[in-house]
Amino acid sequence: MNKTYLKAVITILLAVLLTACGKMDDRRKLLAQVQIVQSEYAPDKRTALFDVSVVDAAETFVLMGETNLPEAVEALKAKLKSENINFKDEIERVPSKNLNGKTAALINISVANLRSQPKHSAELATQATLGTPVKVLKEQEGWYYIQTPDKYLAWVDDGGIERMDDRAMANWKTTDKIIYTKTYGHSYEGPARDQPVSDLVAGNILEIIKYVDEFFIVRYPDGRQAYVSKEEAEPYKAWLEKLTPNTDSLVATSKTLMGVPYLWGGTSTKGMDCSGFTKTVYFLNGMVIPRDASQQVHTGKAIDSVANFEKLQKGDLLFFGKKATDSTSEKVVHVGIWIGNNEFIHASDKVRISSMDKNAKKYDEFNRNRYLRTKRILKEKDEGLISLLDTPLFKD
Repeated sequence: MNKTYLKAVITILLAVLLTACGKMDDRRKLLAQVQIVQSEYAPDKRTALFDVSVVDAAETFVLMGETNLPEAVEALKAKLKSENINFKDEIERVPSKNLNGKTAALINISVANLRSQPKHSAELATQATLGTPVKVLKEQEGWYYIQTPDKYLAWVDDGGIERMDDRAMANWKTTDKIIYTKTYGHSYEGPARDQPVSDLVAGNILEIIKYVDEFFIVRYPDGRQAYVSKEEAEPYKAWLEKLTPNTDSLVATSKTLMGVPYLWGGTSTKGMDCSGFTKTVYFLNGMVIPRDASQQVHTGKAIDSVANFEKLQKGDLLFFGKKATDSTSEKVVHVGIWIGNNEFIHASDKVRISSMDKNAKKYDEFNRNRYLRTKRILKEKDEGLISLLDTPLFKD
C-alpha cells in the first residue's frame, strides 16, 4: 500500500469520525433542548402533552411524537436553529385531523370514568360529571383522549361523551341550564317518576327545555329528554347569582358528603379520593380547582407549615405526606378540609372527620404525624383556580 493511498484513507476516516462526533454532539444538544422546552412548557404530564423523541436520519434529525402545545414546538425549533442543528419537524399537533373538526365534547352521563390508558382495565385517573365541556385531542378504537377544564388529560370511552364542533359548543353555552344539587338521584321519562332516564349526582349540568309544574324538562347532550324535580335542582344562572362561597358554606357542603365511599380516581358523590373530595366540595361552591393533592398544594396562599392550627380558618386545605430531606423533595399524598374546632374532614376509607387534638376521640395520629402544610384557596386569585362567577364554563 503506497503512502498516498494510506494518507487518503486516513483522511477519509478522520472526516467520518469528526462528522460522527459532530452529529453526536448535535444530538446531545438537541435532546437537552427538548428537555428544557418540556420542563418550561409541560412540567406536569397530567395536564400537558409534549411527547417528543429524536430519530437519527441520514443527514439530519427527525423530531417525532405529539403535543397539544404548538407554542412549545415553535420554541424548540427556535432554540435548535440558534444552535445551527439540522432537523425535520414531524411532531403531530393535536387535536388530530382525524376528528374532522369535532374537537369539543360534553360529558353525556352522570359520571364518566376517565382512564390512564384507552381501556376499561386501566387505572381510573379521574372522573368528569354530566355537562362538563371538554376538549377532544385524539381517538383510538372507540376511546377519546380528552382534556377537562382543569386541564387534566385522560381517556374516556365513546359512551361517556357527545362530540361536537366549536360552533355547536358555543350554541350549547347560550342555552339555559340547571345544576343538580342533591347528592344523588335520577331523571325520569315523565312526571310519574316510574321510569328513570339516568341517575344524577351533585354538580350535573343539563339544558332546560321548559318548566312544567314541579319539574324541569331537560335535554341531555345526546338529545335524550327527561324530567328533573325542582326540589333537587336549580336554574344554573340563579344558583350562580346567589352563590356566596364562604367558610361556612364550604363546611356545610363537605358534611353533606359524610360517608361517601373512598374511590381511587373518584371526583363525584358516587365515590371519591382525597383530592376528589376537596375538588367536589369547592366545585359545589363555584370553584374549579386542580385535580390532585400534589397540584392543589401549589395554588392559593400559604397559611401554615409548622402545625400552628390556630392560624387556620374553615375551608383551608391541609396537606399531608413526606417532608423534604437533603436528598428527596417533599411528597404530597393526601389532603383534607379544615372545619374548625381542631378538626378536618377528608376522604380516607370514606368521607369522615378527624381531629388534631390528642385528647379527642377522633384524634388522627397517623395524619397528624405526616402533616406538611396548609393553603387557603377560598377567594384567592390563581392561575390554577377557576371561579365559575368569573368564567363562563357552562353558560355565556
